[in-house]
Amino acid sequence: MTERAAVRVAAAVLVRGGRVLLARRPAGKRLAGLWEFPGGKLEAGESPADALRRELKEELGLDAAVGPELARTLHDYDFGRIELIALLCRAEGEPRALEHDALEWALPADLPRRALTPADAPLAERLARGEWDALLGARP
Repeated sequence: MTERAAVRVAAAVLVRGGRVLLARRPAGKRLAGLWEFPGGKLEAGESPADALRRELKEELGLDAAVGPELARTLHDYDFGRIELIALLCRAEGEPRALEHDALEWALPADLPRRALTPADAPLAERLARGEWDALLGARP
């Protein structure tokens, strides 16, 4: 059996006032109705930080300061393998749901009770456990 190559996806852990931003996937897209950390696929030759800056502008209409990488996880969906690369970010401006049907600032402790995409759930659990509390208060 050959192992599937992973699609690399950058995810933003956008922090504001002790909360993190979640975006709900719209109808008509895979995993519609589930919450995720905003972001998207890396294009050829693109770094995770550059991909996030591009995706956050496209999806949320905002510029963001991108900080350190928090985690990398792999998840196998029936449609393919995803490598999720999570980076700490700070929003510069107010996000708008340009490609999602809702946005919400959530407390880290509440994240595991949300209907999250399977690839995002391990990241949410780590945030809820406080693994990055020291970083969440620091500017990237």
